[in-house]
Amino acid sequence: MHSIPPRPSVQDEIGPRLPGAIYANVDGRFEVLALITNPTDAAQLLRRTAARWALIVRDTLRPDGDPFVVGSVWTTSDYLVRPARTAYAPAA
Repeated sequence: MHSIPPRPSVQDEIGPRLPGAIYANVDGRFEVLALITNPTDAAQLLRRTAARWALIVRDTLRPDGDPFVVGSVWTTSDYLVRPARTAYAPAA
């Protein structure tokens, strides 16, 4: 009997793409501007009937790049260029 593999967790699908992170793949290099984890909001942004999360990103290789929404999962072809900022430095 064949079993269905467990569905990846939301965190596994998102990977290290938290706000402030920059990641790259064959499509470009992207800065994560926002992470939407509310499924209703994510589905509306992605124009899908179902979504668990969405990212708003900007292509850093295009000076005229406007922010856009993605819902693709983190794969082995993605790599982190800069991790997300977890703490803020005080203003000088």
